[in-house]
Amino acid sequence: MSHHDPGAADPLSLHGVVPPTVTAFENDESVDYEGTAAHARFVVDRGAHGVFPLGTNGEFPLLSGEERDRVVEAVVDEVGDEVPVIAGVGAPSTYRTVAHAEHAESVGADGIVVVTPYYYPLDYEGAIEHYRRVAEAVSVPVYIYHIPSKTGNELSLETLSALAELDTVAGVKDSSKNVPWLAQAIDANPDLTFLAGSDSLVFTGLEVGCSGAVSAIANAFPELVVDCYEAYDAGDEDRARELQSTLFQIRDAFKAGGAYMSGVKTALRLRGFDAGPLRSPLRLKDEAHTAELKDRLAELDVDLDGH
Repeated sequence: MSHHDPGAADPLSLHGVVPPTVTAFENDESVDYEGTAAHARFVVDRGAHGVFPLGTNGEFPLLSGEERDRVVEAVVDEVGDEVPVIAGVGAPSTYRTVAHAEHAESVGADGIVVVTPYYYPLDYEGAIEHYRRVAEAVSVPVYIYHIPSKTGNELSLETLSALAELDTVAGVKDSSKNVPWLAQAIDANPDLTFLAGSDSLVFTGLEVGCSGAVSAIANAFPELVVDCYEAYDAGDEDRARELQSTLFQIRDAFKAGGAYMSGVKTALRLRGFDAGPLRSPLRLKDEAHTAELKDRLAELDVDLDGH
């Protein structure tokens, strides 16, 4: 058994590269549902093993409830027959999270990703009750999304182990970047599937027992991240390390001159895929930073044509 198999509690056996796909917008910032579906198609055609619409990269906190539901429908319709679609359904309230979860299941999402509630602090009992109510509302697998830097709510290892007892909790997407926490969580909950949630930890995540990664870079360059995973999976750790080194450098390039996510949509544009702007107050890179990104990608020999 390789040491990054999905957990036994995960009916989808999630593994490999699962991009947190983007929400495309028209120039007036209204949602471009066709473009959103086309982006899911873009990553699947280039080897992605699953898709995760409405993660941080999908700008989910900036969308209305109806927009979020329609994004899930668009992505499921486009690629749902080919790869697992795990839909982001998290909201600050349990009530809204349950509504999004029920909708996602009803339109054919294969699983749901539930970010910890955000804005208000969450205690142990609140976390258990929240995930219990969501898990009971649906029969599809539930993946806990842990991103304390954005939500303000960190899950303790004790809380996670209690959540793992819930019947439909199948896995964790960990974006804490806290490797000791991740390693201990994997060790304590061997039945769960773990996905590393940072481009900086694709290789390291696999080393500590993740079965795959949710990678923002894979939104723009899925081939590179898939190569890294497949090299690791084939036992070629040197090649996997080398590709992780490239991912570190792309990550740095994406961060210059605006939010990390602006790097994703700007790089997609450089590849000839126009997903439109980000929804304000997020924004694409300006001309100077776009030119700088293009130069840095050229220095790294990243092939914008994908051939």
